[in-house]
Amino acid sequence: MKNPIDTYWRTRLDSVKARLEENNFTVFIADAPEDVQGIVKEEILAKSDGKTISWGGSLTHVETGLYEMLKNTAGLEVLDTYDKNFTPEEGLERRRQSLLSDLYVTGTNALAEDGYLVNLDMIGNRIAALTFGPKEVIVLVGRNKIVPDLESAMDRVKNYAAPVNAMRLDKKTPCAKTGICHDCKSPDRICNSWSIMEKSFPKGRVKIILINADLGF
Repeated sequence: MKNPIDTYWRTRLDSVKARLEENNFTVFIADAPEDVQGIVKEEILAKSDGKTISWGGSLTHVETGLYEMLKNTAGLEVLDTYDKNFTPEEGLERRRQSLLSDLYVTGTNALAEDGYLVNLDMIGNRIAALTFGPKEVIVLVGRNKIVPDLESAMDRVKNYAAPVNAMRLDKKTPCAKTGICHDCKSPDRICNSWSIMEKSFPKGRVKIILINADLGF
């Protein structure tokens, strides 16, 4: 076998896809990060009547090139929450407006193999969009986000994703110094609102792209 690691992950991704589909998610598999743009363009945008699009914080969104592609897609009105030319107040209002977009793109902090999406937010805009608001949601998931079960997912979020993101964002939290969650009371705390999504409602509203690569935190 030439590529046992890729074969291993493809086997696992196929299994996770089946579980997610049982939970009413629409699921695609991208064999490489560069395949994500084609899936979104041909399998989602081409079959959607959505006119407005926005997104929540996601390194995977940027790493796959999807962010730049969507900004330059004709016929889409873009509400760019990554734009740095706004005051904090204007940026927050833009995030509020994004909850009424037709299409919304985000990542996930963890994906349990039994088919659950697990997320923990500072502001809450990302998990709010996942659960209600935008007509369709696209969730990008690198294979490194996949864990065996809900307990493992929550542990991954608190003891890996959150500390790494606190470091990335230069937050003044204990975990940014130690790499371990201290359940802190810091004003910079980014762990405020949990979301555990067991099923998509309506069926197919949430579309998940599983990516056979390590992406994001």
